[in-house]
Amino acid sequence: MGNLRLEFIKDGYIKINTLLSSNEVNNLRTIYDELLLEKDKTRHLRSDLAGVEGSESRKIERITQIMRPSTVIPELLKTKAYKVALQWAKDLLGDDMELDFDMMINKAPHSKTETPWHQDAAYWIAMPDKRSASCWIALDEVYVENGCMWFVPKREGYAILPHKNLPNGGALYCDTPTDKAESIPLSPGGCTFHDGYTLHYSKGNCTDSQRRALILNFRPEKMIDLEREQGVDHLGERKQRV
Repeated sequence: MGNLRLEFIKDGYIKINTLLSSNEVNNLRTIYDELLLEKDKTRHLRSDLAGVEGSESRKIERITQIMRPSTVIPELLKTKAYKVALQWAKDLLGDDMELDFDMMINKAPHSKTETPWHQDAAYWIAMPDKRSASCWIALDEVYVENGCMWFVPKREGYAILPHKNLPNGGALYCDTPTDKAESIPLSPGGCTFHDGYTLHYSKGNCTDSQRRALILNFRPEKMIDLEREQGVDHLGERKQRV
């Protein structure tokens, strides 16, 4: 853990080959697929990070994001994924780390839509304690061709680059040098942790299968309280906050 903690602090991300067993992955896949199909209960939590394509009645989701899925299926919070990831967050950044929000991001087969380079902190309000850790859990075999994560080692400090929105309500993106970028293939149940200031990206899915990921975001409990006091519950409209 000591070396991984130092790596996380220095580079802004780490890879963990095995966070979950195959049984736990299968359990999460069942819940995940149920939520992907349940469009009524997830309507207020759901968006397409690639931007809307087609009319509202025939909208095609290319990168489906569902925020706070545990508000729809609370038993998610009792799964091993949430418990083990929280302990890792505490080991990396301190015992006051707690779950801020969870989300699902699925890249549909042959969607071929990139998730552009960005920093998560571009979505967040300014917080005096900047510690954060996002656990990106693979529920499928992930590799370059179906959209594994890429990271650029973090520069010193907590600078947020200028970001813009993709057209039609899509994700934030920024222009940045990527010559030092590293791709992180994962087996099902493997994960990465990254902080909010680390640049990351993934290619489109060019395969016949889904690329399902569960993301758990952790920060200090006092900063979660500050967010909630300011009305930030990660259920509303996605927008640049700083």
